[in-house]
Order: sequence, then structure tokens, then C-alpha cells
Amino acid sequence: MIHVSSLSALSAVTARLPNYDLLTLLSPDYPPADWNGFACERHLRLAFHDIVEPMPGLVAPDRDLMRAVLEFGRDAQPQRTLLIHCWAGISRSSAAAFAIACDRNPGFERDIASELRRRSPSATPNRLMVRLTDDLLERDGRMVEAIDAIGRGAEAREGEPYELPLQWPIG
Repeated sequence: MIHVSSLSALSAVTARLPNYDLLTLLSPDYPPADWNGFACERHLRLAFHDIVEPMPGLVAPDRDLMRAVLEFGRDAQPQRTLLIHCWAGISRSSAAAFAIACDRNPGFERDIASELRRRSPSATPNRLMVRLTDDLLERDGRMVEAIDAIGRGAEAREGEPYELPLQWPIG
């Protein structure tokens, strides 16, 4: 399973995980933090803004960033949980979870998106991250179409933590 969380719920989520790899997706202006308090096996922090098109003065997700997300997911060990968080647990972390699940399960893009929506009514995966991953994985628009099909999530200040299966099809 891939666990998805907001920053504020991170401690509660990690408290119930015996071992995990942590992917942190926060803005470049988020103050430096001591992540050593989290007992994760691996930790990767990627710094970019939650934007869907380049804007002056802001750091947009790009192909290199999405390659790093995919590599982090590919290097995950079966005995450890993959935990992804961003500020609100709605956009960047949901896009990363969707990207990693799609990378592992070609052809299940629509199923993964539908399950993501079922498990998180507020999830609104960052469209630029999804489009970049769709291009990197040569999915010919299937990932973008799958996210378009589930539409924007319910309005929320912060998403509730959720889990997304890593292997498809699911039972």
C-alpha cells in the first residue's frame, strides 16, 4: 500500500507504521526541518510549488522531479510501506501516489484513478505532475484522461490520510 498524508497528520500516520520509506513534497520556502524524528528507512524531500503551469518566481514540477518520484517508488522494498506527504495531502502527494501506482501497473490508469477517488473524496492530483508522468511513462494521455474522469475532489482545507493499493488488479 501507498499511504498518503498531510503534513499535520504525518506523526499520527507514522505512529502506526512499523517501517516505511518517506517521500516529502513541500514548497521550496518551507523552513528546514529535522526529519530525523521519523523512523523511516529512506527519506527523499523534493521542493516545488503546487502549481499546474510555470509561473514567475515559483518552482514548478518538471520531468526530473517526476523521474525522482518514480525512482523512489521503484526502489521501495516490499517489506516497507511507502508513505507520501505534502502540505495538505490533496494535490502533490496524491499525484505522486497515482504516478507510482501507474508506473507499477500499466493499463490500470482508470482503475487506479477511480480507486483514488473512492478512498479520498478530496484528492485532486496535481495535473502537471500527472501530465509529466504520463509523458515519461509513454501512456499516450491515459493517465491525464483517468484523472480528468474523476474530476476535482471535494473542497477541503486538508485531506484525510488514505491508502492506495500498489499492486493491481485489486481484489
